[in-house]
Amino acid sequence: MKDYEHVVIWLDYFNKNLKKSKGRRLGLEKCVFDPSLKELMDATKDSGFEITESDDKVRFPKRPFVRSGYVIVPKGSSKTKILNKISEKLVYKRSKQTK
Repeated sequence: MKDYEHVVIWLDYFNKNLKKSKGRRLGLEKCVFDPSLKELMDATKDSGFEITESDDKVRFPKRPFVRSGYVIVPKGSSKTKILNKISEKLVYKRSKQTK
């Protein structure tokens, strides 16, 4: 049954290696190369969202041959705004690690 109170945030939304037709939801400047579920969870928490569920043994529907992961957060605003907030933290943390 569909849950209208929560939003599913897939790891592939932020993967810079993917084309938009393969599941990436944001521009390349807002994505990172091969994000991990731990990075996504940390960025989600740092953005002020509470993670209600996560799974790393699932497969993204557009890439059923590769394992991915997702987190589920309560719906507070539009999915695009949520993705942009998480993306800022994800890109910032990744750029801080490489320096």
